[in-house]
Amino acid sequence: MKLSKTGMGTTKLSNIDEMYPGQSILLQTGQLVQYGAGLFGYNTIPLLVRRNIEKIIVDTLNKYGCIEVLLPTLQPDTIWKNSGRYDHYVNDGTMLITESNKGTFCLAPTGEEAMLEFAREKLKSYKNLPVTFYQIGEKYRNEIRTRGYLLRGKAFPMLDAYSFDVDEVSMAKSYETVRTAFLEIFEKIGLPVIPIVADNGAMGGKKSEEFMLVSEQGEDKILYDEKNKIGLNTEILERENYQEYLKKEYGIEDISNFKEIRTMELGHIFQLGTRYSEMMQGTYINQEGKEALYYMGCYGIGVSRTVAALYEQCVIHDAKWGPSGFVLPKTVAPYLVQIVPKMDNEEKVAFANTLYEVLQSKNIGAILDDRETVTMGAKIKDCKILGTPYLVVIGDKQEGDNIELEDMKTGEKEMLTIEALIEKRKEWEGV
Repeated sequence: MKLSKTGMGTTKLSNIDEMYPGQSILLQTGQLVQYGAGLFGYNTIPLLVRRNIEKIIVDTLNKYGCIEVLLPTLQPDTIWKNSGRYDHYVNDGTMLITESNKGTFCLAPTGEEAMLEFAREKLKSYKNLPVTFYQIGEKYRNEIRTRGYLLRGKAFPMLDAYSFDVDEVSMAKSYETVRTAFLEIFEKIGLPVIPIVADNGAMGGKKSEEFMLVSEQGEDKILYDEKNKIGLNTEILERENYQEYLKKEYGIEDISNFKEIRTMELGHIFQLGTRYSEMMQGTYINQEGKEALYYMGCYGIGVSRTVAALYEQCVIHDAKWGPSGFVLPKTVAPYLVQIVPKMDNEEKVAFANTLYEVLQSKNIGAILDDRETVTMGAKIKDCKILGTPYLVVIGDKQEGDNIELEDMKTGEKEMLTIEALIEKRKEWEGV
């Protein structure tokens, strides 16, 4: 990517939101654009970060045998009335609806109804089970209290997956498979989440877990046992039989060592049982030739929330000015190297273009800062703004075919040839 083609100028950061400095920087530098409360547009770098996160999700779920589909987000109200949840979502103001001469339609806040409608036509026999379908698409919730920019918006991309099984034992196996996949997904992204015991709430079913990131920016407080790496949502303690529930479902007998910490929820998984199958006549023909209800699981990751959490975690601080930009993990950074040439030197510009073309040809994502009117100092600062992990300055100190590669996270520098830089890709990819 050549920065001259993006319309990117220089921005002096000021009055950065102390609670959410990362997203504040994205907004001030035009990488996020706010259209209204809880409504945001993505400029190219955050969009590509989001797509890389989505690719990690897709590749991992496919590895575990899940099947990707895509269902409409604009849905007729009839499927929601069939489940009995239409009045609830409309009355509490969550669901956005539109009237037309063809009927009433809803912007889906979640996907259980649509997925069960989809699966019922495909999974008619026990021979078709088990299966887990998933999709990544927009969801819409008329949040009264939007907060944290992308952390709680009105429109947001979401991974939602649904497993269909013949019985409770099989459902539990599917649940554990997706749980393992989720842990792998967040590890690849670079977010050390904690799976914690949670309350199923309005979703129903008997067992669920939230995937929490320890963060002062989170709105959740959990109890956590650091020694045994076990956590639980404090909502669980509101159950009358919470002690029996924790022992039976999770093997937790004593919570005296648990301490309260603040966290941010990035994902949630549920064992739903037959609740939705009962409401929407979700049945298949079992081995005895009789109708039986699907046992379902439900699994979600907030994609935009994960993008926001990642940017907040990757904020870097200048000793004098405070938050000054990001260093994105190599696993999700769309561009690994940012090339800053001295633009008033034709030889340096030519060398920078050659380096850029070579990296592009080797599928190493690179940014060439070829803006004519921006100073070298401002360009180096913009490397931090865009979150590029490595910087190469093609200035007076550059000689011959050697380049100086700077790690933007550690500040370490090393002299390399172009060929040696290309070889670094194996190290970056962990090959």
